[in-house]
Amino acid sequence: MDRIAYKPHGYQNIITQHIYELRRGNRFAGMGMGKTVATLTAIDACNLADGTVPTLVLAPDRVARSVWPREALKWKHLEGISVSPIVGSAAARRQALKADANVWTINYNNIPWLIEEYADKKWPFPRIIADESTRLKNFRTRGGGGVRTTALARVAHQYVAWWSNQTGTPVPNGMKDMWGPQWFIDRGQRLGKSYKDFSMRWFHRAYDGYNIVPTDFAQEQIQDQIRDCSVALDPKDWFDVSDPIVRRVDVELPGAARDVYRRMEREMYALLQKDLQGDREVFAVNAAARTSKCLQIANGAVYYEEKATKWHHLHDEKLEALESIAEEANGMPLLVAYQWRSDAERILKAFPKARILDANPKTEDEWNAGKIPMLLAHPASAGHGLNLQDGSNILAVFGQWWDLELYQQIIERIGPVRQLQSGHNRNVWVYLIIARDTMDEDVMVRRETKRSVQDILIENLKRRQQ
Repeated sequence: MDRIAYKPHGYQNIITQHIYELRRGNRFAGMGMGKTVATLTAIDACNLADGTVPTLVLAPDRVARSVWPREALKWKHLEGISVSPIVGSAAARRQALKADANVWTINYNNIPWLIEEYADKKWPFPRIIADESTRLKNFRTRGGGGVRTTALARVAHQYVAWWSNQTGTPVPNGMKDMWGPQWFIDRGQRLGKSYKDFSMRWFHRAYDGYNIVPTDFAQEQIQDQIRDCSVALDPKDWFDVSDPIVRRVDVELPGAARDVYRRMEREMYALLQKDLQGDREVFAVNAAARTSKCLQIANGAVYYEEKATKWHHLHDEKLEALESIAEEANGMPLLVAYQWRSDAERILKAFPKARILDANPKTEDEWNAGKIPMLLAHPASAGHGLNLQDGSNILAVFGQWWDLELYQQIIERIGPVRQLQSGHNRNVWVYLIIARDTMDEDVMVRRETKRSVQDILIENLKRRQQ
């Protein structure tokens, strides 16, 4: 794909500068604020200034596999950055380690494997970027911590000179989550050499005798302790809260699903071509039905009989993207727009605590009370008068569809006006999960230009015939 010019926002420059100037630090920036490209820009600048240093990025699986590599290929100024994802089988991961690259990405689950790979060899990555660094919160120096973080701790200070923690919400479950990630920055210098030291200083036992709760002065003092090594950027300081912030989350169809999609797309355009040649009504029923099939395949499952009750599973790329969005939200409930029942069933299986918006008023009340972590809503059912803004300010559009009015309507359920009217001074975030090089992208054109579906499909047909 053609690279595009990078025009950073002011907050992205702050992230880049902080990484460049401070070798070990926290970069806290809200969801969708472009931390990845800002970080790659800093890595490139450091390589140019000090010589190339192999960099390891720790990230959730989908982010490691596709987001970081794609960002490096997207921007003109990053032509000097080459990313190799350490994914797949053990043999494939070993091959990826041999790639001619300067940035390697790996998901958190494979960290113990990577540490063992270099148990009797020199550790090759003096720079580590912990993307979604809240994954480090369970580390403990005296045992009882997570397997991944325990393995990572073996190299974190002995062999790693650069360390960057990055997340949108550093303490989703309270200040008790701050110690683990911070240990990887300074080995306990600021918050205590062990979690026990940390908890004894700033927490006390809850009434149940098991959990801990912060003291009245904990948050202020903990923030003071890490202020010199951290930068925190609040979206409200950079975006107009009166407009939704729309972010596109791309996924790639796996090979087998791509083959199914291409076959269906060819059939659709063949029918469309027949309509045009026969001077019949353009966009006949059969062609229209195939646009639905294409969009279903993009989502990961396709109905295979006329009654649309039986469907075939194809891939989970969008489910993984939704998981990444939910993880970055870190505790904030998530409203999810779905299009087909097959999508809803798959989401409910992947997220057992999710609920579907139904006609029961209690569902809306529980959502607005923060009791439902993920609420699935079909745009056609989220009609006027439905108030969902107290429950969240984040919408993920899982399934794309042509109807512009329904799209705008579901955004309005948690929209900026409703947020402000309810006393919430916070941005509204809309995440569009898009399967690249599919009809999802045509739907995007429809929304942005308000052109008819027929015009968009005919234009695509003519382009394929050239």
